Amino acid sequence: MEQYTLNLLIVGASFALYIGIAVWARAGSTSEFYAASRGVHPVTNGMATAADWMSAASFISMAGLIAFTGYDNSSFLMGWTGGYVLLALLLAPYLRKFGKFTVPEFIGDRFYSPTARLVAVACLIIASITYVIGQMTGVGVAFSRFLEIDVTWGLLIGAAIVFFYAVLGGMKGITYTQVAQYCVLILAYTVPAIFISLQLTGMALPPLGLFSEHVASGVPLLEKLDQVIADLGFNSYTGHHTNTFNMVLFTLSLMIGTAGLPHVIIRFFTVPKVADARWSAGWALVFIALLYLTAPAVGAMARLNLVDTIYPNGPTQDSLAYDERPDWMKNWEATGLLKFEDKNGDGRIQFYNDKSESFAATAAANGWQGSELNVNRDILVLANPEIAQLPGWVIALVAAGGLAAALSTAAGLLLAISSAVSHDLIKGAINPNISEKGELLAARVAMAVAIVVATYLGLNPPGFAAQTVALAFGLAAASIFPALMMGIFSKRVNNKGAVAGMLAGLIFTLVYIFSYKGWLFIPGTNFLADTPENWIFGISPLSIGAIGAMLNFAVAIGISRMTEEPPQEIQDLVESIRIPRGAGAATTH
Repeated sequence: MEQYTLNLLIVGASFALYIGIAVWARAGSTSEFYAASRGVHPVTNGMATAADWMSAASFISMAGLIAFTGYDNSSFLMGWTGGYVLLALLLAPYLRKFGKFTVPEFIGDRFYSPTARLVAVACLIIASITYVIGQMTGVGVAFSRFLEIDVTWGLLIGAAIVFFYAVLGGMKGITYTQVAQYCVLILAYTVPAIFISLQLTGMALPPLGLFSEHVASGVPLLEKLDQVIADLGFNSYTGHHTNTFNMVLFTLSLMIGTAGLPHVIIRFFTVPKVADARWSAGWALVFIALLYLTAPAVGAMARLNLVDTIYPNGPTQDSLAYDERPDWMKNWEATGLLKFEDKNGDGRIQFYNDKSESFAATAAANGWQGSELNVNRDILVLANPEIAQLPGWVIALVAAGGLAAALSTAAGLLLAISSAVSHDLIKGAINPNISEKGELLAARVAMAVAIVVATYLGLNPPGFAAQTVALAFGLAAASIFPALMMGIFSKRVNNKGAVAGMLAGLIFTLVYIFSYKGWLFIPGTNFLADTPENWIFGISPLSIGAIGAMLNFAVAIGISRMTEEPPQEIQDLVESIRIPRGAGAATTH
């Protein structure tokens, strides 16, 4: 059977499964649409949360970024995993105990302010729209290759699938669809990783294979990888080469951004009891660990296979003749995500670090003008089974997995956006007397509009999937996370402080990011060059969320101390959220 037919069959079967679940689990009330009637089992919720969490950035882009950078990009793993621990321990059970549908609703009630609720809605929408761009980018990448269609059509098909099961089923439909998507994506990620680990190291478990001997050379796999990429002028894979301060801030930004992402938080509103929120968080960590422990091995092995493909006899020997390139290169060239330019006219692929001084000198002496192969980071995981020449059904499974990862998170984000618009903006501020039927219709219309906007922005993403997502984490870190933390753990922070803190953190972070990304003042031009030399104190736009969060905390606490205390009933509310009944009074202010 041809590869294209296999891809159609497996991807089509997965889509049919998702749509069937959506029809079966159609939401008929606002409770089902927003929180699945709070009837989801902790294990089921843990699996759905894992799918919601492991987005296109985790499945498609993260291992690709690690593959091309090595240790320095391990901050993605540390930040995202650590942030989930923060969420499970510090936020999830308390927010579930509060018993509301959305994050802005909690902020509005806790800070006794409709303004605070509206500011939270704005923060949520900005962060979620930025995040969903990365998911739509991943959908386009996967579709363009495996269904051999244009990226634009891939985005439109993916948006149509999400529209159907998310608008129809709401949280109830999304929950059970995400369980199916988790099963698809985890099989799609681990099965090829096992095959490739066996090929390269003889070890079936990829995390152990990463530290095993490379079969062909007899040296440890990471040592072999360090050697071959050093021969091409690249930094060592296992070494640390970036600004440590910036790396720490980036990891922190990812951690607290993770804990502040509304589409993950609302998953904990779906379980029956507060204890179930903790249990579902624990199960989610187990399910997430299966992919996150495998990702470093996938990245390292993919990088080694890529170099071995281009330099079959080693980096010091002749490179691959372009006319003899394997089929996987031809397939990805058709998407525009892998490009070759024969700059010296020798008909061979020169792939090296053209920023390396030694290779710059060699290039000048030999008439080269820079590396001739451009590989988009987002394709590496999807191309990995083809590079390793795995069976066709494995390649098709990876296609289905990449789409499952992107679609599951996109659905969760879109639900968070639509809930904020219908429940917090329309019902909470514009029309408090709206009927349940009217609110449900408003939620579905809001989701449809959000899908259209996300698809449009996904056609022109501001970076690789994981980089775009990192910006969203920075925005959530600077705006939502501090408000939730202070709302739960401080009785002294009042409405004025909370509103000022969220606005300060959000505006500061947006201005910093937009300035360096060229999105401020004149679209398409750079206000400041996005280079380490121009960053203030060496802080990358991807890391600035941590500073924005600190500013949020400082402004909120400072203004609250200078103004009146919250009403006694609000202080009692904070105590009731944090302290189990009969355990005594809270003492922390």
